[in-house]
Amino acid sequence: MVDTVVSAQARSEAPRHSRTQRWARLAFLAPALVYILVFFGYPLVNNISISLRNYTVRSFFTGEAPFVGLANYGTVFTDPLFGRALVNTAIFTVGSIAFQFAIGLALAVFFAGRFPGSTLLRSLLLLPWLLPLVVSGAVWRWMLDADHGVINAALRALRLASGATPWLTSPSWALPAVIIANVWIGIPFNLVILHGGLKAIPDSLYEAASLDGAGRWARFRHVTWPLLRPVTAIVLMLGLVYTIKVFDVIMVITGGGPANATQTLTTWSYQLSFRQYLFGPGAAAGDLLIVMATIFGLIYLRSARESLAEEAR
Repeated sequence: MVDTVVSAQARSEAPRHSRTQRWARLAFLAPALVYILVFFGYPLVNNISISLRNYTVRSFFTGEAPFVGLANYGTVFTDPLFGRALVNTAIFTVGSIAFQFAIGLALAVFFAGRFPGSTLLRSLLLLPWLLPLVVSGAVWRWMLDADHGVINAALRALRLASGATPWLTSPSWALPAVIIANVWIGIPFNLVILHGGLKAIPDSLYEAASLDGAGRWARFRHVTWPLLRPVTAIVLMLGLVYTIKVFDVIMVITGGGPANATQTLTTWSYQLSFRQYLFGPGAAAGDLLIVMATIFGLIYLRSARESLAEEAR
């Protein structure tokens, strides 16, 4: 009889306990959902709405913005500057990621070994990542100045250049200049993530490879690189999503010039919206960036899912 009463009470308390757990999960999830809806959902929906309407300065006061459908996107695609901005975005993104990752990986491998002062030196290398992007851009603009910049002074001192290189005023040099600045800013991120991935690799694998006669390059190729591949995928994807939308560095250093040589989709979207007051085409150009970043994110998620499925087999 007692067992029957206890089991009946347990059955009655089970639904109550499950409801409590459900509300607890929702309570923990609610702040993140509110944050996403307010700071990501609303701006995204509003930007899409602007891209589908004929927004002018007057529209912000009267609220009148006629619906024009995809006309703003047509304006963006037919603009002669669209092709150049797209190519500059691709060159800037690929160039930045390639050098950031290569240098970051080299430094991560270097700091994987233990030597006096490694922790302090690694901490100092994090400074570019900690500085505000506007400050970093301003510093690089001064350093790349043709007349008084320290870069040209160093090149002349090392006899690598005879005259002043017009980093910021020449269409041929402006894009490499902003890529160099962005590489310097992004190296610490790659260093930190890759160094953490290297530390997660057991030392016993390196010892076994050494006993088998594997040299440094063989150990890196057959032990380090395969085990570091998941971390590498994350670093490259996050770097791609971040770099494709870089705005601060380019605007501070060159402002998209000279002669649109450093005009990317981000700076062009800003120029359309806040310099030419073409809010609809500017929002449409911004939506293209969101679509590109989303596509790359989906590709990464699919590849990660496939790799997990292969490991499970």
